[in-house]
Amino acid sequence: MIYLADTADIQALKDLYDFFPLTGVTTNPTILKQSGLKLSEAIQNIIDIVGKGTVHVQVMSDKADEMVKEAKTYKSYFNLGDNFFAKIPVSIEGYKAMRILKDAGINVTATAIFTQQQALVASRAGADFVAPYVSRLDNISSHGIEVVGDIVKNTKEFNLDTKVLAASFKTVDQIHRVSMVGAQSATISPELLFQLIKHPMTDISIAQFEKDGEGLYNIF
Repeated sequence: MIYLADTADIQALKDLYDFFPLTGVTTNPTILKQSGLKLSEAIQNIIDIVGKGTVHVQVMSDKADEMVKEAKTYKSYFNLGDNFFAKIPVSIEGYKAMRILKDAGINVTATAIFTQQQALVASRAGADFVAPYVSRLDNISSHGIEVVGDIVKNTKEFNLDTKVLAASFKTVDQIHRVSMVGAQSATISPELLFQLIKHPMTDISIAQFEKDGEGLYNIF
């Protein structure tokens, strides 16, 4: 599974990129608001950290032509080339924009997905990634993991190039379960990324190794 960080917290990103094999970063207006940074500053800081990683930037417009204009402007402004992905909500205008953007050679991440059909339509419109919101679905008793599994099944059965980018997690278990139903990628908060690699038995094992090995390793 491909891991992305869902954040504009620059210090957290620096800490993560020291060790975690991330392939990129996703952002949205809510994440930017939490960071306290303007778009230009936040994305440039992210680029400085991720290097050649992918950067997914959400548009704010609600009309297709304006979404397209925004996406083209961001791709050019940040000089990201093929590492730029325009995040487009799955509205009527969004679907329209996806097709135009793909014809223009711009990568698309379809976002705010809550149903299998929304994802399938976005895939047919050319989206490179479709991002179903797992925890938000669970919050309304709509079984987010099952929706992700259905979308994965569709991409395989219909031989689609689109990857499922599972999003909106509250627990490590949700991340585990989307990986087990075949999600090709997930975008995860820094807090959960740090938790993802932790286990108390690992800590105990390492402590025991250090204790048992003391004074035995004599090659320097």
